[in-house]
Amino acid sequence: MIVDERMTQYIHSLDSKERDYLMELEQYALRTDVPIIRKEMQSFLKTILCMVRPMRVLEVGTAIGFSALLMSEYLPKDAKITTIEKYEKRIPIAKENFQKYGKDKDILLLEGDAAQWLAKLDGPYDFIFMDAAKAQYIHYLPDLVRLLSMNGVLLSDNVLQEGDIIESKYAVIKRNRTIHARMREYLYALKNHEQLMTSVLTIGDGVTLSVKTDCMNF
Repeated sequence: MIVDERMTQYIHSLDSKERDYLMELEQYALRTDVPIIRKEMQSFLKTILCMVRPMRVLEVGTAIGFSALLMSEYLPKDAKITTIEKYEKRIPIAKENFQKYGKDKDILLLEGDAAQWLAKLDGPYDFIFMDAAKAQYIHYLPDLVRLLSMNGVLLSDNVLQEGDIIESKYAVIKRNRTIHARMREYLYALKNHEQLMTSVLTIGDGVTLSVKTDCMNF
């Protein structure tokens, strides 16, 4: 944990009850080892959506549809979500969940490789949520910036890798070194991008909050 476990549990205890179907879906994900966003990330995501009030949302990494469904509950009326998923076993589950909970008209699921879809999409999107293969974040970045509207928000999850991001690559398990190197590259690129203002926050497993802006002076 990046933040003390007792503090995290206390913060969780303050949360108001979520919609029943989302709580049930979260429990299903925990039972079946499907990665979904953590409690503190859920709270942060809802807060940001209520601040930004985006009408067009892009999500990279659908899994079983939990975060897309969560976002749909906190968007303005008639807002639309486009979400991308490559893993074939999870695609039908996500589709079923969107239909089951009456969100299939508001959420468009694109099946296949995110890099290929991002290159073809037009945008602009008011809000982009990144929660896909961490080693690919840096490769997606040029299209993410292109697709983001001016003053739009890019939110990227799991960027601190359980704290390993501050370690030498030689202290990281060998199979994780590519992710470690590319995530460091991604964080540097976000913090030094001429079109983005970015904060790195120790929420959950680490999150970056980026705004596309023309207000920076160099």
